[in-house]
Amino acid sequence: MRTIKTTTGADVALDGDLLAVMEMLYREVTARQDLNRSFEDMVREIRHLIDQMTDEERRTYLLESLFLNTVKYENDKLEAYMRKLTQ
Repeated sequence: MRTIKTTTGADVALDGDLLAVMEMLYREVTARQDLNRSFEDMVREIRHLIDQMTDEERRTYLLESLFLNTVKYENDKLEAYMRKLTQ
């Protein structure tokens, strides 16, 4: 399994697990700065990681991201509908 590095030097395993990458981003950007990070800080770190990926790795993580975001979107829509029904 291939690894890449964050700007702080932490290893990120590229095994297709988007949630592991998101956890690493949280630890290395958000928690490291005591929750005092900006949009630009996070985008800079994400770009740094993406720049180290191959095209195939990018496709893998984009697919995983779109899938998880679609599920989240569907769950949010269902939650709003259920709230409307209970009112």
